Amino acid sequence: MFRQLSIFAALSLLATTGFSQTEGPTDPQIAHIVVTANTIDIEAGKLAEKSKNKEIRDFAKLMITDHTAVNKQATALAKKLNVTPEDNDTSKALRKGADENVANLKTLKGAAFDKAYADHEVAYHQQVLDAIDKALIPNAKNAELKALLEKTRPAIAAHLEHAKKVQVAFNK
Repeated sequence: MFRQLSIFAALSLLATTGFSQTEGPTDPQIAHIVVTANTIDIEAGKLAEKSKNKEIRDFAKLMITDHTAVNKQATALAKKLNVTPEDNDTSKALRKGADENVANLKTLKGAAFDKAYADHEVAYHQQVLDAIDKALIPNAKNAELKALLEKTRPAIAAHLEHAKKVQVAFNK
């Protein structure tokens, strides 16, 4: 659980203050945060595909498919707009936290792995939703970037609900 804190701290900080009170993340920073957040879930999903639990494997495949599709859309949009995604403190913290989470998951097996993965997915998707609602959409200046975020939001909400259903099996 401690290893997950830096991912959640970065997203929470972004959702609440992350950037200065008068200035939120720029469009290039938002683009980098989006790509980083999706990549993190793709990587965790690839690790979870090896689970012996079919529900975990199926969820992991969905995460890989959906987050890969969003990354393709975000990358294509950035190219179209001639925007270079800009690394920032939030995306760096997300990457650091993801590396720690993957390292932790690699030490677990069986039901312990499945529970840790499911718990992480619930918390992660909730934090991503909060960041989308409180920081990314409100600060996106480009209409197409904002539209992509708004289009993606329902899928993230659906992932959260799906993750909660998967999590229930491990918290009985």
